[in-house]
Amino acid sequence: MNNNQNSKILYGIGGLILGILLVSLFVPMTRYGGMMSWGGNQDSYPRSADTSSLDQHFIEQMIPHHEGAIAMANLALQRAKRPEIKTLAGSILAAQAEEIQDMNSWYQNWFGNNVPQVSLGMMGGGMMSQSGMHMGGQEDIAGLENAIDFDKAFIEEMIPHHQLAIMMANMLKAGTSRPEMLQLAKNIISSQAKEIQQMQAWYVQWYK
Repeated sequence: MNNNQNSKILYGIGGLILGILLVSLFVPMTRYGGMMSWGGNQDSYPRSADTSSLDQHFIEQMIPHHEGAIAMANLALQRAKRPEIKTLAGSILAAQAEEIQDMNSWYQNWFGNNVPQVSLGMMGGGMMSQSGMHMGGQEDIAGLENAIDFDKAFIEEMIPHHQLAIMMANMLKAGTSRPEMLQLAKNIISSQAKEIQQMQAWYVQWYK
């Protein structure tokens, strides 16, 4: 089996696990009127004042998720051999740091307090840790620090990390009633989809 086939299998398995993980992240917040009314269909989330809880939960999940990406990107600036990876890392740092700043500000304005501190890899009340997918947590950082081929390991870590962010953003896009959150969701989907496409192209070019 060649590297191209291996990469396709890797992405396929990663996507399946991400889908299961995402349900575990968001199902606890889908109780509406005492019933589970959102079964995973993006268009079925009830648009009402109650979607404020969606915004709150999304921010609480996405900030530590972004922090994981930033930690990996900082490591890439130190360890990456290819200038393309370093440039990508710089873009991730700039974009996601700005989004974190926006989300922190919105959270304070809308919900009256600071975003709860969540350790990397413990998003969803520990669900990510229980699922075995830390997605930018301490185990992932340690793996990157010790990777023999850092650039390859970085791509293999960052693609599923971005995929999860896009899936979360699609759910936010379908359910939020706040224009700020809708625009954030669109930005995450657009920018990270492009980065995934670029990383996949590099992976095929460099490791096929």
